[in-house]
Amino acid sequence: MNILVTGGAGFIGRWVVEYLLRDGHQVWVLDDLSNGRKENLADFLTNKHFMGFINGDIKDVRVLNHLFMKKFDICYHLAASINVQDSIDNPRTTFDNDVIGTFNILEQCRKHQVKIVFMSTCMVYERARSENGISEANRVKPASPYAGAKLAAENMVLSYYYAYGLPVTIIRPFNTYGPYQKTGGEGGVVAIFIKNKLAGNPLQIYGDGTQTRDLLYVEDCARFVVESGYSDNVNGESINAGLGKDVSINTLAEMIVKDETQIKHVTHIHPQSEIPKLLCDYSKAKEMLGWEPKYSLEEGIEKTEEWIKATDLI
Repeated sequence: MNILVTGGAGFIGRWVVEYLLRDGHQVWVLDDLSNGRKENLADFLTNKHFMGFINGDIKDVRVLNHLFMKKFDICYHLAASINVQDSIDNPRTTFDNDVIGTFNILEQCRKHQVKIVFMSTCMVYERARSENGISEANRVKPASPYAGAKLAAENMVLSYYYAYGLPVTIIRPFNTYGPYQKTGGEGGVVAIFIKNKLAGNPLQIYGDGTQTRDLLYVEDCARFVVESGYSDNVNGESINAGLGKDVSINTLAEMIVKDETQIKHVTHIHPQSEIPKLLCDYSKAKEMLGWEPKYSLEEGIEKTEEWIKATDLI
């Protein structure tokens, strides 16, 4: 197939591209590099199925008009503003990228009849109320402009399914981590903790550290993203993916550093947007896609630490 990955130079996008190339598809990547890194795609530049990288913006309709002449079969739409604190500080940028940008992609997909897989987030949900975790029927709660923009975009995506019969799938991965994730302020908690441990710096925990996260290893996440595009079974559906187990940030820090004196608690920068308990119920993905995670948290942390060591990110 001919496939477009927006945000394909980003952390998850890069792994999605790898899976698609492995499956023999012709892959194009559109990314404005505001979040992604061109170096993430270095391994693919000599692959005969990698058709090109376009440094462009999903808000630029002229770029999209030209690009969609390629006659894509699927568009994996991962390009977005993803930082919660940035969305609180500057909501317009997040709205423009995540809502208007998604609308522009939807319009191209409608004109050219391209299936769209829309990358949403577990941050749209209210906290898990039970040990069964958060299913797709869980209440949503847009506690940040980031979550609000993702929900607005989700509704637009679904409207194109109902109004135009466009094949669409909305995916809500839980907290994803692994190789190629940034290890600085915009990175995920696992990558930041490992980098600080290796550098001999304290691990800083926002708030009391009792908040929990369901941590999904990136290769499991990318496989979920890709398979959502392959399946007509999930058209018109919203689907979760996670490990199915949550861990407190305190416990995570202890797993990584194994020395409590290296752990420091600091004032939370956005407590109003914190979700106290994130635990994924991925039974719908298992039932409809045959998907379930392969990597344990311990295995994922080990692979991530090996990558950070190997890339001299300390």
